[in-house]
Amino acid sequence: MAKTKTTYTGQDVIDFVNSYVDNEQKKADSFRLIELMQEWSESEPKMWGPSIIGFGNYHYKYASGHEGDAPVLGFSPRKAALTLYVYSDTEKSRTLITDLGKFKMSKACIYVKKFSDINTDVLKELCIESIKYISEHHECSCRVK
Repeated sequence: MAKTKTTYTGQDVIDFVNSYVDNEQKKADSFRLIELMQEWSESEPKMWGPSIIGFGNYHYKYASGHEGDAPVLGFSPRKAALTLYVYSDTEKSRTLITDLGKFKMSKACIYVKKFSDINTDVLKELCIESIKYISEHHECSCRVK
């Protein structure tokens, strides 16, 4: 079975942002996301894999037998867009996402060119919904209080 690449690395988050992100707006957006996701998750930011900033952690196990650990919330300041890992496919999230603002989406990732393109209140609700979903379906550090 393939080894999961997205694992906790211990790399310093601030050093990562300062050295990896070469666009000043994206750097400012990254520090704002760190502040907000830390508040919403009540977890310290940690590096997962080479470029994901994650908050909290949970253990997943699929029917296929594949299992691993992942951050509860996370994002990556990639060159093309900020990639947000905050979405759980629930009815509430499907409703909320329509009011998020300007973004693109794959199955579980939300791609945002700049933080000002999205509604922060909606992002917060999406994050809270994802934390709730993960806490109900996985062993995690995010038990709803």
